[in-house]
Amino acid sequence: MRLLAWLALLLAAGCTDDRAPRPAGATAPTAPFLAGTAPAGYALALAPAALQFPRDHGAHPDFRSEWWYFTGNLADAAGRRFGFQFTVFRFALAPSAARRASAFATRQAWMAHLAITDVAARRFHAFERFARGAAGLAGAQPHPFAVWLEDWRAEALPAAHAGAEPFPLRLRARDGEVALDLVLQPGRARVLHGEQGLSRKSAEAGNASYYYSYTRIPASGEVRTPAGRFQVVGEAWMDREWSTSALAADQRGWDWFSLQLDDGRDLMFYRLRDAAGGMHAFSAGVLVPARGPVTHLGAADVVLTPLRHWRSPAGGRYPVAWRLRSGQLDLEVHALLDAQEHRAAFRYWEGAVAVRGRDGTRAVAGHGYLEMTAY
Repeated sequence: MRLLAWLALLLAAGCTDDRAPRPAGATAPTAPFLAGTAPAGYALALAPAALQFPRDHGAHPDFRSEWWYFTGNLADAAGRRFGFQFTVFRFALAPSAARRASAFATRQAWMAHLAITDVAARRFHAFERFARGAAGLAGAQPHPFAVWLEDWRAEALPAAHAGAEPFPLRLRARDGEVALDLVLQPGRARVLHGEQGLSRKSAEAGNASYYYSYTRIPASGEVRTPAGRFQVVGEAWMDREWSTSALAADQRGWDWFSLQLDDGRDLMFYRLRDAAGGMHAFSAGVLVPARGPVTHLGAADVVLTPLRHWRSPAGGRYPVAWRLRSGQLDLEVHALLDAQEHRAAFRYWEGAVAVRGRDGTRAVAGHGYLEMTAY
């Protein structure tokens, strides 16, 4: 569930199609910008479509926004743990391009986020960049796969060039003393969410996205922080989503869980919150087994209960520990570090979590990522 890019449209307000958006002078909470009517002229996600690969790994400029979202949990040989997030967002400034002579003219603006959680140091490092979609500054291509904003890049390695999948691929991003350089190898098969990739967010026509994930990807490489350079291995997760619509009027925010259990199962669930803060009927997710068919989950299949909250110095009170129940699964999800809040152009919480609990009488554990908005 990656609706965050819709919020980036605030930055585009008032921009012409040859001027890239600039971040606001102060961090903005997400809540005021969630609801709205989809503007005319853009493509809408109205019905299931035959997604094609590698084509759909690339950009969809006729839709208002989309994103390439990588998260994961890593550790070095001594057991030092890290979480990472690397995200590239594209959002359109206008549904069609005006004629411009400048090589910098564009109707596409791009934003990227890099974050590393250093658990041992109790530090959360987060960075943000913007660029226009012109002159090679930012963009995406399906084959060979690449998405980039300046020198922050995710790109397929030569071994991937002959197939429909983007793996193996390399993630590279750096800001000062903090850097990420990882190779992601082929892992679990692609998962299409909702109806063959159409993920409906409300009953309103077009309030939907095209959405797929790779839920378990072997990762290895280097993490760099002010504490040093660390050779790491672990597991990553990749989300891809594109859309035009905004949240419905009765939706206020969301809580998104991506959990990788030690028994080989993966669980993704997003809780859309209604006006009263409860579970909206269009909340959804998947349970991906180590082998066999995916189980699609609806709002009635998952019970979420906050267990503990953390109050941000910037405002907002986030539930950083949860109980998640689905069938015989009874899990507790705990933030590895409470203060994993982004405070750049927009304020939201996204960070690494640990999982423990039971499946019936059997103990289970794992790790994952959690995103929370509009608190």
